Amino acid sequence: MSLPKPTFESLSDTMGSIDSRFDQAADDKTRIEVVQDWDRLVRNYSSWAAITRLKFSQDTRDEAAKADREYVDELTPKFTEMNIAWLRKLLASEHRPALEAHFGAHAFRMWANEVLTFEPAIQEDLVQESKLSADHTALTASAEIEFDGEVYNLSQLAKFMDVADRDTRYRAQKARWDWVEAHSDEFDEIYDKLVKLRHSMAQKLGYKNYIELGYRRMMRVDYSREDVEVFRKEILRTVVPLVAEMKKAQAKRLGIDRCMVWDESVFDSKGNPVPEGDVAELTEKAKSVFDQMHPELSSFYRMMVERGLLDLDSRTGKAGGGFCTSFAEFGVPFIFANFNGTKHDAEVFTHEMGHAFQCYLSMDKVPHDYIWPTLEACEIHSMSLEYFTWPYMEAFFGDDTERFRTVHLTESLSFLPYGTAIDHFQHLVYEKPDATPQERREMWLEMEKLYLPWRDWGDIEYGAKGARWQLQGHVYHAPFYYIDYVLAQTCALQFWDRMNHDYKQALEDYVALCRRGGEASFQSLATSAGLTSPFEPGCLEGAVGRAREYLGF
Repeated sequence: MSLPKPTFESLSDTMGSIDSRFDQAADDKTRIEVVQDWDRLVRNYSSWAAITRLKFSQDTRDEAAKADREYVDELTPKFTEMNIAWLRKLLASEHRPALEAHFGAHAFRMWANEVLTFEPAIQEDLVQESKLSADHTALTASAEIEFDGEVYNLSQLAKFMDVADRDTRYRAQKARWDWVEAHSDEFDEIYDKLVKLRHSMAQKLGYKNYIELGYRRMMRVDYSREDVEVFRKEILRTVVPLVAEMKKAQAKRLGIDRCMVWDESVFDSKGNPVPEGDVAELTEKAKSVFDQMHPELSSFYRMMVERGLLDLDSRTGKAGGGFCTSFAEFGVPFIFANFNGTKHDAEVFTHEMGHAFQCYLSMDKVPHDYIWPTLEACEIHSMSLEYFTWPYMEAFFGDDTERFRTVHLTESLSFLPYGTAIDHFQHLVYEKPDATPQERREMWLEMEKLYLPWRDWGDIEYGAKGARWQLQGHVYHAPFYYIDYVLAQTCALQFWDRMNHDYKQALEDYVALCRRGGEASFQSLATSAGLTSPFEPGCLEGAVGRAREYLGF
């Protein structure tokens, strides 16, 4: 798939034509058609940009792909300026009531929020932000770490952190953090520039600091920073004590006095369950999983395989992590991952499939803003599908399937304090943008003490100094995109509980939620699927309580 490379001139001419036609339109029907033409332009541009960024992620060493990515970074803020001017016209138009009736009030609510995130004064700052983000991607992708006579990237090295042998786990963790420490100046420099740049952008737009701007860029239109602060307190009250219990039980299963950081990812003395097969075999086995689950999931997954819309293997130079992107111009999503022979392969695969399935079901929605919901709602789709595949995981784990389910749920609960710590940490960072790298590491140590009191780094010195967050890409690339996972997990656990009582109905409710895409705000989408908002009193306690019972705590 490829699209012609747009230019500033071509985009400007097209937007100018759209603008003029809107002004000259004689009736609401014509105005609606003009808005739809603008929507098609945005779909085309976003598809081209997504393909270009994907190719860079697939091989960060490719100079042509890097140059194309830099071209996107330069052009996108200019296109954003055109779009913001257009949105301001729609918001101020005397014809807004008719347009809102056709496209939905939620679109206008999001657009009203979006126009507060941009002014021409920050255009060059956005270019620089994208370049710094790409620098971080290239830095982490460049890792070549020697371990037991072989060389691995960060994704490949992770498989040694899940094995039964404790010494291997320890040495793998130490090798990872030794590499990060060797590049600590680069990590610190990139992040310091990003924080100061974002703070400057916020002040240029009239905000005190980046926090309010960050919330607006995340399109959080139905909850506030104060709501998140209350939710974090609930995590401390409800979840942290439970996970502390779980860590003690884990140490007992492992036959050790205390879980060290290199023990945390391993459930018991057997090591973690491992999927049976390589990338090609697991891709084929997944067909039977989705065939049994739901006819739409089955046909969708087979289309993804047939059209080559999966990139799952880990390679030298490939960016780390996993994500789902989409190409609206072609009507399809794309899944990017780094399989490394661990249970994480199954988890990230089903997670990204949840994103892709939702996106595919919503692909025809107009305006384009409805294809994806805001990110905390997106994560409901991904995390819930992880649970809905449970009854069919024998295809991946065979006789070890039940242990996989237990490990998966255990780690899902253990993640909640960590995800909350990342969110709280980012608030501290952007409240004090002039902090030194050392002060930021001290902030993280404060978060570990508060949310992860069981964590013990032993003699892995750089981790013990407060560096864990430096390998969390979201902190660099998408500030404040992390509490989203915690909020979504609270909702996904409700789907998990419902599927244990009526799997078929719970799955149909899930598919119906996917169909809605982003046509409503986070809490509205959740309640429409029969889920209780995480901000409702007692929600977290109920969802986590049922998981606690399942695990015997």
